[in-house]
Amino acid sequence: MTAGGSRGAAGARPGASWAAVVNQEQIKMNAMMETSELPAVFDGVKLAAVAAVLYVIVRCLNLKSPTAPPDLYFQDSGLSRFLLKSCPLLTKEYIPPLIWGKSGHIQTALYGKMGRVRSPHPYGHRKFITMSDGATSTFDLFEPLAEHCVGDDITMVICPGIANHSEKQYIRTFVDYAQKNGYRCAVLNHLGALPNIELTSPRMFTYGCTWEFGAMVNYIKKTYPLTQLVVVGFSLGGNIVCKYLGETQANQEKVLCCVSVCQGYSALRAQETFMQWDQCRRFYNFLMADNMKKIILSHRQALFGDHVKKPQSLEDTDLSRLYTATSLMQIDDNVMRKFHGYNSLKEYYEEESCMRYLHRIYVPLMLVNAADDPLVHESLLTIPKSLSEKRENVMFVLPLHGGHLGFFEGSVLFPEPLTWMDKLVVEYANAICQWERNKSQCSDTELVEADLE
Repeated sequence: MTAGGSRGAAGARPGASWAAVVNQEQIKMNAMMETSELPAVFDGVKLAAVAAVLYVIVRCLNLKSPTAPPDLYFQDSGLSRFLLKSCPLLTKEYIPPLIWGKSGHIQTALYGKMGRVRSPHPYGHRKFITMSDGATSTFDLFEPLAEHCVGDDITMVICPGIANHSEKQYIRTFVDYAQKNGYRCAVLNHLGALPNIELTSPRMFTYGCTWEFGAMVNYIKKTYPLTQLVVVGFSLGGNIVCKYLGETQANQEKVLCCVSVCQGYSALRAQETFMQWDQCRRFYNFLMADNMKKIILSHRQALFGDHVKKPQSLEDTDLSRLYTATSLMQIDDNVMRKFHGYNSLKEYYEEESCMRYLHRIYVPLMLVNAADDPLVHESLLTIPKSLSEKRENVMFVLPLHGGHLGFFEGSVLFPEPLTWMDKLVVEYANAICQWERNKSQCSDTELVEADLE
């Protein structure tokens, strides 16, 4: 009995060990399944991260955006039909560099940081003009390097963007191209913008002051009495040249046409959009304000020194507010408006903006903006659209891409030295010159026929 019991107990041990073995194998299999699932989970996270990065890249670089010809707004007229026929760039696709060219931010950043690639160094002469208030205005003069396509003497009078001058790379690139197409070029250096030119009066350039530009134009008219003018303005310079032409009819004498690129038309309406974070405008506002502060403070002795005879409006300027300013509006309100005695920022912006002068321009006028310009809010583009619907002399050109004064062209990654903007401005100017030549020839023919009758 005991023996049998012993055998039964002995026989139970193999069964128990077998169960333990099975249990251990099950644990191993579960562990293997768990470890095999972990790499799959990690691979899924990696794929999700890669997909997220690609999505952000596609969105930021705007890679899905199509290329297309620019949108054109104009009245049907003989001039507009001639321009469409004579300016292929108006009807062809603008194709920016494939990888980054459809991002207005990158186009703007490259313009701001780099200007242009492989920029030439045109040779010019610097001219000095003493203004009535003692300020010393300067501009650089570049002679043509070829005969113009119509054989006439044509001078481009050019006003650069905010705090810019003739030594900026985008200006040098454009001037070199215009010279090679037979244009003499006169480029205004904004008062106080050149680091090696001291101010000689307590005043520097402002948003809409046309005094220095007008002095340059008058010098050109006097020195070259037979020349005709093509007026070109970039960004803030676009506001200045349009305001100058609209101030008085006499300013449009000898002017063949005007081109404005990437301006905002109304500082009063733009100030609200510049404080918004949409399209990072508030950040751009801060960067431009910081640059303006540096320029103003580099001339603080000439502007605010105790020995300087300042206008009464500048006497109460609080420099501590300038040091702490984080927007252009704060700088304009604390300093810039006081150069011309404006009582408020609203008055300054209303009077200095070209919007109230545009309808007084009668020469052919091309206004160019980019739809993805992060500095110019889309609401401001209703101004040139509305003007082009009312005036036969106005054409508004709106490409999808280009950013603020970018308009780079190129195949995949590296941009070309010459931009779409450079080529369009010269092409438009050539077409207008040809248009005027054709008109004069027709007039001469009509006079001959009248004499024969």
